[in-house]
Amino acid sequence: MDWIDKIRRVKIVFVLTVIFVAVSSLFVSKTLTDNLKREEQGRMEVWAEAMKSLSKADGNTDLSLVLKVLNENDYIPVILLDRRGNVTDYRNVSLRGANRADSLRDARQLALNWIAEGHVIRVTIDNVDNSYINVCYDESLILKRLTIFPFVQLAVVVIFVVLAVFALLASKRAEQNRVWAGLSKETAHQLGTPISSLMAWVEVLKEEYPDDTLIPELDKDVSRLRLISDRFSKIGSKPELAMVSLQEVLAHVVDYIDRRTSHNVVIRCQLPDHDVMVNINAALFEWVIENLCKNAVDAMNGGPGKITIVVTDSAHKVAIEVTDTGKGISKKNLKTVFKPGFTTKKRGWGLGLSLAKRIVEQYHKGRIFVKSSVVGQGTTFRIELRK
Repeated sequence: MDWIDKIRRVKIVFVLTVIFVAVSSLFVSKTLTDNLKREEQGRMEVWAEAMKSLSKADGNTDLSLVLKVLNENDYIPVILLDRRGNVTDYRNVSLRGANRADSLRDARQLALNWIAEGHVIRVTIDNVDNSYINVCYDESLILKRLTIFPFVQLAVVVIFVVLAVFALLASKRAEQNRVWAGLSKETAHQLGTPISSLMAWVEVLKEEYPDDTLIPELDKDVSRLRLISDRFSKIGSKPELAMVSLQEVLAHVVDYIDRRTSHNVVIRCQLPDHDVMVNINAALFEWVIENLCKNAVDAMNGGPGKITIVVTDSAHKVAIEVTDTGKGISKKNLKTVFKPGFTTKKRGWGLGLSLAKRIVEQYHKGRIFVKSSVVGQGTTFRIELRK
């Protein structure tokens, strides 16, 4: 369909655009981070030279310039260690020691960590006695935040993409639902006129040929068409639910399927001794069981085989399991059996199970799922309804 192709193209363009923006943004952030890191390293080299000039200051040294360079560093953490590894000074470092000795010990540990990371500049004070100090520094708070920023940015982009894709999928599902509802109602409308005409002709035939045994069967088929039309008309609308006997609903379905299925296929029901009352729309729920039974018959290729319908009634829910002895469902198809268009038959639109899921979950607030399936042995579908 054209609208599906358009949505697919829009999704592809959107995803490519988001990827391009994300990659470009990460590249720019990485470039800025690298530039700032090099700039801070250069500042520390200048600061180290200023410390060297201050330690060797004489009458010709411009102390105002040296002090200005030293005092301009108000954001890069720095710790000075002498040749013996003792802390001589530090700035832009927050220490929480209980006393000065504890603070100096913490500062020394920080400095050693920075040395291990390669953040140290050795400043030679006197070449004669090999006197020097180690200027140990760390990345500034701004640089650390900027380093983390690309990951935060990437997380925001991922969240944005997920939300956008979710919105597109929701829009697609809403569009599909509108198409389904419109198609169902139009089908019901188109069937209405010929069904009404057939009903009138059946009444005429009953009067003209009251003893004909085929006319009652014809009447049943026309009633069946009217039921199908009524089911289609309910798709897309909020169905009316009522307390009905589950035994009666299943009896109608079994009778209908049994009369239209090969004698090689046996249908059996295992029901509780008491009457199970459920709040459902009988016409739509019968449609669900019919679809499961028809799929079971197709899975057995006409038999021989067996369909077993088991009902369990508990305090909070009613469960219906439909089990067949057919060819089973492969593991790769278990997650797609309820999607529109999925079918393993040569003919058919693959809408039966999708309709069943919609009726059970959206209209009856229940669950339907494949409980188990073994290729070559059979499949069990389970429906759960809350009481």
